[in-house]
Amino acid sequence: MKLAITGVTGNMGQATLEELVKIEEIEKIRLLCHNKKRMKKLLKKYKKFKGKFELVEGSLLNKEVCDRLVSDVDYVVGLAAVIPPLSDQRPELAVECNEIGIKTLVKAIEDVTENQPKFIHTSTVALYGNRNSLHPWAQVGDPLLVSPFDIYSATKLRGEFCVLESEIKNWAVLRQSAMLHNNMLSDNMSDGLMFHTCFNAPLEWVTAHDSGVLIANILRRDMKEDLSKVFWKRVFNIGGGEKNWLTGYDTLNDGFKIIGGSTKNFFEPKFNAIRNFHGVWFYDGEKLDELFHYQSQSASEFWKEFGKNHSYMKLGKIVPKGLIKKFAIKRLFKNPNSAQYWVKNNDEAKVFAYFGGKDKYDAISNDWKDFGLLVENRDEEGKELDYSQLRKKENAKLIDYGFDIGKEDVTIKDLQNVAKMHGGKLLSKKFDNIYDKLEWENSDGVQFSARAFTVLKAGHWVNRTYSENVWDFDRLSKTDKIYSQIWYDSHAQNEDKLYYLDKDFTARMKNL
Repeated sequence: MKLAITGVTGNMGQATLEELVKIEEIEKIRLLCHNKKRMKKLLKKYKKFKGKFELVEGSLLNKEVCDRLVSDVDYVVGLAAVIPPLSDQRPELAVECNEIGIKTLVKAIEDVTENQPKFIHTSTVALYGNRNSLHPWAQVGDPLLVSPFDIYSATKLRGEFCVLESEIKNWAVLRQSAMLHNNMLSDNMSDGLMFHTCFNAPLEWVTAHDSGVLIANILRRDMKEDLSKVFWKRVFNIGGGEKNWLTGYDTLNDGFKIIGGSTKNFFEPKFNAIRNFHGVWFYDGEKLDELFHYQSQSASEFWKEFGKNHSYMKLGKIVPKGLIKKFAIKRLFKNPNSAQYWVKNNDEAKVFAYFGGKDKYDAISNDWKDFGLLVENRDEEGKELDYSQLRKKENAKLIDYGFDIGKEDVTIKDLQNVAKMHGGKLLSKKFDNIYDKLEWENSDGVQFSARAFTVLKAGHWVNRTYSENVWDFDRLSKTDKIYSQIWYDSHAQNEDKLYYLDKDFTARMKNL
């Protein structure tokens, strides 16, 4: 068996490669290489497997490179992605990799006429957009309301849509949740990204190790049996399970325990955004684990192991917490990606997107006693709730899609109802198969093509974000009964903003 893989030098890619080399049935692993230095460093530890590797040098943007990559292989595993904070610093790279690169790779696979490889595409939890205590649970099929100014999410949305609408015979889309990996510190302590994390955001974590095991187990099982009825041509959420259902607050807490501290020692309520993040607990997260048995590590276990492997972190226990707060946390306020930077520099668009305006930011207390935390049984407004009950799936408040999302036999009436809920309509008069490409019209009168599966089972509904860096959900939610269920959890119904990135990727906002 031969396979090709992209993004192998990334965190999930490295974990995946570590598992793939253990599979004896794999004769050849073809690696896309666009950075020789990083690839050479990575492959040093795999000297005894040297004969298994074949490098294809070049970029996903190059069709000829992609053609060479996918030629004569059984599987293509797409892990390449430009993620935050790099996607915020270099948004043009996110467009090139996550969107244009995926389209080029998809075309290369489509062009294989004989023995076309099967394609595993990794997408992201970020497509579900901002969630809070009102709808902390999500499942495949939920509306995709990517957060304003998040170029990573927007490009991944477009890339996933391309895969779903492709002519590839066997594909699977895996939406990766928040991932714990060995570079957590270096990735988060050099940029203001961690201030985007809402303290009450529901976050389901999975480790890079478990994600790598998942990919390997998919290949092992598919080589032995036909998975077409349970896996291929479907979308799944990659989650870590109940032990990894956390919030932004206790995620930070787990990390700070290594140095004998807590979130409250180093952060203040005003440091972080109160909306416009992305994170959920997966209502259907067990589906992949039931098929491939990959979930093994908890977030708490990860951090314990992380502390052992980074023994120097223990020195933090003897350093005054005030110094750590000043020189490790507050120094990042100068970073353009931090919330404090936006406030200080009067970045009205970002302050509104992430806080609801300067007045809402100013109203946030500096004292934790006045800030409602889900983990302390208070919601965002300070009202009492039972956090343990919120975390129980049987209490989950799910989305009304206009049809029963769990049913197998979808009817044309279901399609019409979903379109109507979105404020649009189904134009096609005939429907035979869930993978049929149909014609639709959105609430703006724009016509588009999409498979019934893409709309009903994967949650896509074409709007301006699918073609440009524009987020128009304030206006759309006024008539879209699916979007409004989520959007108004963190936005006032009288908000009337259009968010967009200009040609230089600068965040802009205007009143409608």
